[in-house]
Amino acid sequence: MPPILPEFSNSVKLKYVKLGYQYLVNHILTLTLIPIMVGIFIEVLRLGPDEILNLWMSLHFDLVQILCSTFLIIFIATVYFMSKPRTIYLVDYACFKPPVTCRVPFATFMEHSRLILKNNPKSVEFQMRILERSGLGEETCLPPAIHYIPPKPTMEAARGEAELVIFSAMDALFKKTGLKPKDIDILIVNCSLFSPTPSLSAMVINKYKLRSNIKSFNLSGMGCSAGLISIDLARDLLQVHPNSNAVVVSTEIITPNYYQGNERAMLLPNCLFRMGGAAILLSNRRSERRRAKYRLVHVVRTHKGADDKAYRCVFEEEDKEGKVGINLSKDLMAIAGEALKSNITTIGPLVLPASEQLLFLLTLIGRKIFNPKWKPYIPDFKQAFEYFCIHAGGRAVIDELQKNLQLSAEHVEASRMTLHRFGNTSSSSLWYELSYIESKGRMKKGERVWQIAFGSGFKCNSAVWKCNRSIKAPVDGPWADCIDRYPVHIPEIVKL
Repeated sequence: MPPILPEFSNSVKLKYVKLGYQYLVNHILTLTLIPIMVGIFIEVLRLGPDEILNLWMSLHFDLVQILCSTFLIIFIATVYFMSKPRTIYLVDYACFKPPVTCRVPFATFMEHSRLILKNNPKSVEFQMRILERSGLGEETCLPPAIHYIPPKPTMEAARGEAELVIFSAMDALFKKTGLKPKDIDILIVNCSLFSPTPSLSAMVINKYKLRSNIKSFNLSGMGCSAGLISIDLARDLLQVHPNSNAVVVSTEIITPNYYQGNERAMLLPNCLFRMGGAAILLSNRRSERRRAKYRLVHVVRTHKGADDKAYRCVFEEEDKEGKVGINLSKDLMAIAGEALKSNITTIGPLVLPASEQLLFLLTLIGRKIFNPKWKPYIPDFKQAFEYFCIHAGGRAVIDELQKNLQLSAEHVEASRMTLHRFGNTSSSSLWYELSYIESKGRMKKGERVWQIAFGSGFKCNSAVWKCNRSIKAPVDGPWADCIDRYPVHIPEIVKL
């Protein structure tokens, strides 16, 4: 007997129906105009040469009308191009690679913790449990002052770490781009917890003898999302200062902020934060268009500081013994989720294709009118972006965003591997993640990247970049000596 034919109606996969729907909605204008244009073309072909000539001769042109129309077209075009925002290019960037002598394997970290907190074994055990589940690897680094027992968080040591990180990143940027110090028109340095006098931006100006008329800014206290705030500030400045270069330096100085007390909520940052920094060159010069790596498309900032819980969920304060540390609230992930929701609600209409926006709108109307218990539709951001750079704040942050945005393991690979290799480097983590994607040779012309970062206050900021040219895998950079062995498997728990 011949095999029974399958039920074709059941074998059609829903994903193909969705793909057809997306293509139809996203190209509705094209699909509507093509038949109209074809009909007009066929009608023109039906006319004979004499009829076409008579139609042309029947048209009357008045010189005054032609001049007025030409002037109006030129005027409208001039107004349009003058009001159009300047294109902001990311020419290149450089990430700081800590020296091997600064590495802190798990065994070293726990041995130091036992010696520093020898009177409180429960705090040592707590740090060990956090480290086991952190997603960090054996090659993360802490500054030299933290390697002492007990640590020596002096002002001199903190300045030494800042000079090592920032100057190394700046030197690498100068080497990669051919930029000269005198060519920098705008300088922005962001570091959340270390804010000395003179500022870190003044330290950079002094080191490289930058021009006296440079526009410099130093941002502090703005958390791990300060890097994107700096990008937003640089964008605004480049809009009003033509033919300019802006350098953004993002880092976090660990030395003066290593907590030596016993409060568990304050011990958590010790386990996650590590050395890191990045220097980024932005420009609005048209001459940089060809060699620039990316073009800035959008920056969206969301601030939930009006809510008391959000304001205090990441809070620097003294413990009962008077020791200063960063207190991380238990409500942190819930507050981060609310901030993310506000951010994606704003950025969604800017980046999502029409098919996703229509589904979201229909679901929203259905919940308002018919049934509030309907499950809200989560837009498929994979339709808008090829790559995602999620702030490597911790394993829980990456897990939560992967779940909420329905991302695959490949989409969060750069974030997980950055956390494993470098730890939480605060505002610079996004650039280590972007460097990971480039080092894998994945970035192609026209592809889009979504950077998402969270910060104290509480803030959720995001930036959208579009690749300007296909990027070859770099032979230098922070991943140069280890990219071949990544990605690695990261177990749920690493037994120490």
